[in-house]
Amino acid sequence: MSATRRAAVLGSPIAHSLSPVLHRAAYAALGLGDWSYDRFEVDEAGLPGFVAGLDASWAGLSLTMPLKRAIIPLLDGISDTAASVEAVNTVVLTEDGRRVGDNTDIPGMIAALRERGVEKVESAAVLGAGATASSALAALAGICGGPVTAYVRSEARADEMRGWGERLGVDVRTAAWDDAAQAFSAPLVVATTPAGTTDALAAAVPAGAGTLFDVLYDPWPTALAAAWSERGGKVVGGLDLLVHQAVLQVEQMTGVPSAPLAAMRAAGEQALAAR
Repeated sequence: MSATRRAAVLGSPIAHSLSPVLHRAAYAALGLGDWSYDRFEVDEAGLPGFVAGLDASWAGLSLTMPLKRAIIPLLDGISDTAASVEAVNTVVLTEDGRRVGDNTDIPGMIAALRERGVEKVESAAVLGAGATASSALAALAGICGGPVTAYVRSEARADEMRGWGERLGVDVRTAAWDDAAQAFSAPLVVATTPAGTTDALAAAVPAGAGTLFDVLYDPWPTALAAAWSERGGKVVGGLDLLVHQAVLQVEQMTGVPSAPLAAMRAAGEQALAAR
């Protein structure tokens, strides 16, 4: 007998995704035995056909790269949060057949920081300038009282980040990637770059550093996160972000008021340890 309610994560590549582990752990803890959550390898070209084939059994979708912007034209509406960064990572299929997009990465970042006691900072630094960096700026709009310095590799990326800052109401300043070690004097540093990119910066972490939010979770810890911890700084990792944004997805897709954060995190940690 097939499950009565379906959800899944879509992206390319997708084999590495921990989302099925987290969502299935939530369903088990909540007693949702008739729910299933899978992963599908879907690229931008295949996305319209996949979405067109969704029937009434589907409750929601999680989107990862490269689909967070490609999904928007296929939806009936998106939240203000998603619109602020032009990125959707969550789609809820409503009972009346509408497909509504949201972005749980932004509140997920805020929740992950709050869990570690970071609720307000006077300034911050962002390493990188991709899609995750714009989400980081949106999160910082709510918790950073002063300027955010983005360390980037090109003037074009610098222009993009300043543009996002204007749009999101954040005082964004830009600096060259070669000067990225200067970021470590900020009370909060958000690293949004691909695996390996910040490894060379690990030796420059000062004693008594503030908080590092490194959005990677595999491999973990990154060289930067390990050095940060060794020097007494506070570290928030990619699994923290992944779990908090997934908690919000589960709540939106299932309608439960409170998803089981602890069970989801434990499942994620166990899956990473097994890799």
